Amino acid sequence: MEPKYKRVLLKLSGEALMGELTYGIDPAVVDAIAEEIAQVVASGVQLAVVVGGGNIFRGVKAAAGGMDRATGDYIGMIATVMNAMTLQDALERRKVPTRVQTAIAMQEVAEPYIRRRAMRHLEKGRVVIFGAGSGNPFFTTDTTAALRAAEIDAEVIFKATKVDGIYDADPVQFPNAKRYATLNYSHVLAQDLRVMDSTAIALCKENNIPIVVFDLTVSGNVRRAVMGEAVGTIVGGRCEVS
Repeated sequence: MEPKYKRVLLKLSGEALMGELTYGIDPAVVDAIAEEIAQVVASGVQLAVVVGGGNIFRGVKAAAGGMDRATGDYIGMIATVMNAMTLQDALERRKVPTRVQTAIAMQEVAEPYIRRRAMRHLEKGRVVIFGAGSGNPFFTTDTTAALRAAEIDAEVIFKATKVDGIYDADPVQFPNAKRYATLNYSHVLAQDLRVMDSTAIALCKENNIPIVVFDLTVSGNVRRAVMGEAVGTIVGGRCEVS
């Protein structure tokens, strides 16, 4: 079976790397993610990753505690680089060639973000991990994912979460909540469904980049999503419940 997509961007939250921990990085979770990415790359798919840093530091919470918001966001960007390097190590232990590119210069540990270089790495079968967000405070890593996806001509964004898609209500509080199979961008924005922040959704809408929201904790879901199987919710189509 041929993959549905040839070039994809995987958005990983920092929290996804924690597993059941309350803080930091769970090596077993990182290894499991790396194994799934390795399988996808082996099928010939070009894959880039944007990783968050909320498992280590979150600028918004720091700002709420009195820290300057811009300072907190820059610290959060550095946290994403720690996650990116951790994922790179797990991938390269599986013989998957990987490059970390950062929006803030850290020449001793990563390449600077250069669009053409990133695309060349992808063409050569290397996984490219984008760290340090967009390099600007007040922008989330969701927005970075949408921006990088547009820049590298990714066909789709995979938003890996801890839930199996987007619901019309919180499924924890409302057991009868219905999961959407597909959604359009306007509905996500109008209903404030918080799939990604509004800037990210608007970028995806403008550039016609679909978003697939699925459960990362289910083994094999990354490969299934790349193959085009029905996992999670697709943003970029009509509104349909499953």
